[in-house]
Amino acid sequence: MALEKLPLSKQLAYACGMIGWSVMTNIIIVMLPYFYLPPSNAGLQPLIPQLLLFGLFNIMSIITASGRLVDAFFDPFIASLSDKSNNKRGRRIPYMQWAVLPAVVFCCLTFYPLVKGESVYNAWWLTLTLICFFMGATAYIIPYNALLPELTNTGAERVKLSSLQQVGFVIGIILSALVNNFADVVEHVFHITNRDNAVQYTIWGLALFGGLVMLVPVLVINEKKYSSSIPSHLPLLTAIRKTFRNRNFKYYLISDFSYYMALSIISSGLLFFITVLLHLPESDGGILMGTMVLVSLLFYPLVNYLSKTIGKKPIVLFSFGLLSLIFVAIFFLGKLPLSPTAQIYILVISASFPLASLGILPNAILAEIAQNDARRTGENREGMFFAVKYLFVKFGQTFGIALFAFLTVYGKDPGNDFGLRLNGICGCVLCVMAVIFFSRFRERKPAKVVKQPVKDQ
Repeated sequence: MALEKLPLSKQLAYACGMIGWSVMTNIIIVMLPYFYLPPSNAGLQPLIPQLLLFGLFNIMSIITASGRLVDAFFDPFIASLSDKSNNKRGRRIPYMQWAVLPAVVFCCLTFYPLVKGESVYNAWWLTLTLICFFMGATAYIIPYNALLPELTNTGAERVKLSSLQQVGFVIGIILSALVNNFADVVEHVFHITNRDNAVQYTIWGLALFGGLVMLVPVLVINEKKYSSSIPSHLPLLTAIRKTFRNRNFKYYLISDFSYYMALSIISSGLLFFITVLLHLPESDGGILMGTMVLVSLLFYPLVNYLSKTIGKKPIVLFSFGLLSLIFVAIFFLGKLPLSPTAQIYILVISASFPLASLGILPNAILAEIAQNDARRTGENREGMFFAVKYLFVKFGQTFGIALFAFLTVYGKDPGNDFGLRLNGICGCVLCVMAVIFFSRFRERKPAKVVKQPVKDQ
């Protein structure tokens, strides 16, 4: 429980941390397939070969999945260290401060292949840099998110702080989606003729910015002043087992995994959908992503209001259902009786409400799960709950990228685009799965406020 109520200035400082983490993570999601396995009309050269392992999985799928195998061990390890920490500055902030530099450096090195051309050596280098980046990001994001339930006292406060956190996340999405737009500016201003170099310089700039804003909560928030959480003394494996015994948490995890896998398919495929299926310029990608995110911000007050009146579960289920229809539409992009611009704008605006609700509510829901569990068991394992959640988030993101990369084998170029369209079907199936599992989640109904009659004086 928080000792003092977190003021708005500190809440905004907390949200800044999400901006930096989101910028770098979404650069990886948005740009990795496009940079290493570009479509034939992108003006970029492929950097890793389209080789198949066991006749099924291409190299990009294997690389992206391998980095997350390290996270399978590293996420719970960091969470356990953070939960049990007795550092005089708090359980979370000390871990966050040391994670920033490696996250920035390895995010950038991911886009500096060893060979300027198609090579297996680039695949090995990409595997190494992704593993190091994921470890740096994990060491920041697990303690960072574990602060959410510790800095808030009520469900309303959790939803509000989660909303600000999500604003930071979507700002990061916008900036990462504008990589190609920024690269155009870099080419023009600095007279750079090599497109690869322009993209690399852009990523350095965005990653450095991300690192600086990640330091804001570290420098501004006094953890001991606003949080009085007690260190956990459970051994690592015992903490993991007890965390997985929570019934609501299991259904939450499966639906969250499905959502982030589906979201990664959209993020990884956006530039392909625009340039290959709709034959629009790649610079439209940043504008479209920005439009979707900005429109989603308009729904934030509505999501906050509805969560207090009808509860969080119905909103989440509706959002998953709407997303499933959006994925079906992706399969038909370029074939509908509308202009390409109209098709893509209808799609991204329709995705705005799910982006808002599924960005705000899951962290608030998990904070409540963690706090209810702490009251029931007497053990403060917020870090472990968020570690497992973000392990599944990153699995979802990774498998989303891997699935997208795998399906490119079946067509990713103009006139040969069936692999891109299959992503729409896969995304729809994932969202339907999320609906099925989250429907079993048990939510406490929002308490109704009963107005007492005013007595005459």
